[in-house]
Amino acid sequence: MRFYVPTDIYVEKDCVKNHAKDLLAVGKRALIVTGHSSAKANGSLNDVTEVLNNGGVAYQIFDEVEENPSTDTVGKGAQIARDFGADFIIGIGGGSAIDAAKAMAILLVNPSVIADELHKAPAKPLNHAPVVAVPTTCGTGSEATPVAIITNHKINLKKSIPHRIFPVLALVDGKYLASAKKQLIVNTAVDALAHMVESILNVHSNILNRMCPEYGLKLWGECKEALIASVAANNTAANNASGNAALDVATVDASLYEKLMYTSTIAGMSIAMTSTAVPHGMSYDLTLSKGTPHGPAVGYFLAAYVEVCQKKVPTDVEKILSLLGLQSVEEFAEMLRKLIGTCTVTRELRDQFVAAMKVNHSKLDLVPGGITPEEVEFIYDKSLIVG
Repeated sequence: MRFYVPTDIYVEKDCVKNHAKDLLAVGKRALIVTGHSSAKANGSLNDVTEVLNNGGVAYQIFDEVEENPSTDTVGKGAQIARDFGADFIIGIGGGSAIDAAKAMAILLVNPSVIADELHKAPAKPLNHAPVVAVPTTCGTGSEATPVAIITNHKINLKKSIPHRIFPVLALVDGKYLASAKKQLIVNTAVDALAHMVESILNVHSNILNRMCPEYGLKLWGECKEALIASVAANNTAANNASGNAALDVATVDASLYEKLMYTSTIAGMSIAMTSTAVPHGMSYDLTLSKGTPHGPAVGYFLAAYVEVCQKKVPTDVEKILSLLGLQSVEEFAEMLRKLIGTCTVTRELRDQFVAAMKVNHSKLDLVPGGITPEEVEFIYDKSLIVG
């Protein structure tokens, strides 16, 4: 058994400012990688730049990262980093920004590698520039994993690149959730839930690495009613507003932000030990084909995967349900429906997804007790509405 997370992780209020010395020690010239606006709105970008300005570290901001970052975007960012002479990368945001920062860190010090070839396994491990992660959503846990999920639209591929890039430093502060849309908080929290469930229902799960998902699931269970109430209140407000479905007025108790962010980091540590499993493998095609946000795309498949695993490792499933404060897989599925709703696809898409998943042994081989083609079909049929 082995437990290995080399990232220096701080989880506390105002931790960017509290650990300014750690941040300033990473390098002398930084490329800050983030999305278009959220890091400005939630104050995380200002916290980081204030520390860099006070410490005399030069920086340039690349704020063009989209959801599900593409090879085009990371290639552009890496070239800007080279031109600027950056010696480290700071990723601020959700999984998209931090994953993009990791990919840019590979390209920055390996100029012969083309961004469109990031998914190809290298002949030998490649070095990368140091990465600092400042997460602002409560789902991906990328600050605690070596994984970067990148999309190559030219070949319709979304998956993790084969390079392992652990951030050297992660600064995790729940206050950045305060300005996030409540459905985004819910969506990313569902991703964290999937990370922990898939980490336990996994052939790589063992006594040592289960410490993370078991504790994290307990914390997540303490948040579930607030998350459900947030979605219900937001839906009610939207229905009462003359069709204005863009409202985001539901509230999440501010005291939960730190717990949600902490849980997300624990969930990241969980999959750093085991990798994600079948629900994540199934989610990527759904995101590529329908633009479904990552958290719901994973969550749609999660209950049916748990149901399949219940026949193989019933004690593990019982443990998961108990930690979440649930009595059955049916109650688990109902909770997810309240949080993310349902998903409808065409028969053609459903069949394409099934065919691709049946040969995805990188995920299928992780199922404890194995999984049959019929069980793959069952998960899709139970998870998606065909219409």
